[in-house]
Amino acid sequence: MKHPDPEAMNDGILDHRGEVLPYLSKSAKNMKMDMLLGTPLPTYEGETPGSYFWTKVIYWICHRISKVQYRSIEASGMEKIPRDRGSLCCAWHTNGILDALQITLNHPEYFVLGARHDLVTRPILGWWTRKMAVQPVVRKAELLRGGCTEEEASFLNGRSLMTLASGISHGYGCVLFPEGTSHNNSYMLRFRTGPMRTVLAASALAKASGKELPVLIPMGLHFRTREYFRTDVWVEYGEPIQVEDSDVPQNLVDAVATGTWSEPPAESVFKLRDKLREDLVPLSPNAYSWEEYRGLLLLGHIKGRIENNPPNSWREEVEHARNLRDKYSIESNSTDVDDLQPEKITNPLIAKSEQAAELLHRNRLDGRDLNYNATNLARPKLNKLPFASIRIGLFALLLPIFLISLLPQMILGRVLGDSTDEGIDARTSYQFLAAMFGSIIIWPISSTLIVGLLYWQTGAIEDIIGVNWTELFGPSQFSTIFSVFMLWLAMFPLSLFTGRLFSVVWDDYVDLRGYIRKLRMPNKDKEELFKIIIQLKQDLSG
Repeated sequence: MKHPDPEAMNDGILDHRGEVLPYLSKSAKNMKMDMLLGTPLPTYEGETPGSYFWTKVIYWICHRISKVQYRSIEASGMEKIPRDRGSLCCAWHTNGILDALQITLNHPEYFVLGARHDLVTRPILGWWTRKMAVQPVVRKAELLRGGCTEEEASFLNGRSLMTLASGISHGYGCVLFPEGTSHNNSYMLRFRTGPMRTVLAASALAKASGKELPVLIPMGLHFRTREYFRTDVWVEYGEPIQVEDSDVPQNLVDAVATGTWSEPPAESVFKLRDKLREDLVPLSPNAYSWEEYRGLLLLGHIKGRIENNPPNSWREEVEHARNLRDKYSIESNSTDVDDLQPEKITNPLIAKSEQAAELLHRNRLDGRDLNYNATNLARPKLNKLPFASIRIGLFALLLPIFLISLLPQMILGRVLGDSTDEGIDARTSYQFLAAMFGSIIIWPISSTLIVGLLYWQTGAIEDIIGVNWTELFGPSQFSTIFSVFMLWLAMFPLSLFTGRLFSVVWDDYVDLRGYIRKLRMPNKDKEELFKIIIQLKQDLSG
């Protein structure tokens, strides 16, 4: 897996604060202003802001693909979302399109969406995003690199933000990321003001029409290993932040009521930004480094085992690590509101756990690979073997369908994900898009190939099963055509089932691979690991 070097991606262009601008991919640099300005606007009369039919179709497809792409998906806190007003969801941003997708799929309302400009101009993806009335946004990085004029950016962004604000004021959901870019850090970046300005404008529109003021919802997005196929994800909806009536002055209400974008008062924007940051940062890993965070996760496993309450899900692992982080972290004395990297935890307990976690990570293991008492590495769960054997046998029977209908799009996703110039945080986004559009484009072709092969071998199949499948509806030519067509249609759910089956067979393979890794872990590493774990258990019990 080859990804661009972050240093090589730095072109030296700085923003007004003197900070390096986010790297732009080739796609992000290619701004098609005529197409952007012609982006369809959403409507707010129906259940969905964009096309009702195509929105339903893409939601259904995305739900199906998510169940294949992730081993476990857990969402919590949806009951906190008020249903009588709009909501703007905000989270940290480390997994490209998949971040917005998980928020959108688990929210009870449909979303009015804003996205990076190139997502509405790409050849295939753009068709879908335009059907869903996704609004393009020009980032500061594109503007300062000369992708468009300041007047064009101001007009486009003003129109897009006003459109999003209108959708929120009408009761739809929306998602914007305050960091403004996807990244690889274990902590949040400096907050931009776009989300706060948008929700304040939405509040002014709601106030002008006598509707309830919308809320900001801070969210935790937790991926075990974001770039892995069949990783775990927990989507956490936090406590909503209600926009206060006093934050929305009458002059803003009067300004946006004309349908044009107007900047909210700076003091209201900064007040809301500070409140969002206060609530949102704790919902991210908020660790000095990924090494420190792995140490917290491992310590959570060990502490849970001591208390006979080991974490049994990814959500519980995150919650254990968060409790330990809050207990041992140092309160920052920094007055710089833009410096969000926490200080390194200096507690010896965390240092030891980080060392032990690194030993496991070096052997591609983690806290789940410890036995119940954390005295050795866990043994394989043999009770899974019968079901795994059945799944593998069934998958072997369906292997030809898998090879024809699913393998091409898997290869496409792997190639695109491993060759993108956008960094590792975009890897799963490309794999997801390959799965989604590959199904739409490849499955009709693969179904035709499979049915053609079966028709060609009709005689041989009849000798095996004793039935001529082309005459299931009768011997006439029309009945034969109908039989062929029905089998062609049946290939689509069968391909979907085969993909789902492949995902659980892949889980079986990963479990087997993990057991082999435990067997192959060098004795020196194992001895050092459990020497540290014994010390940690003593320290935690003391």
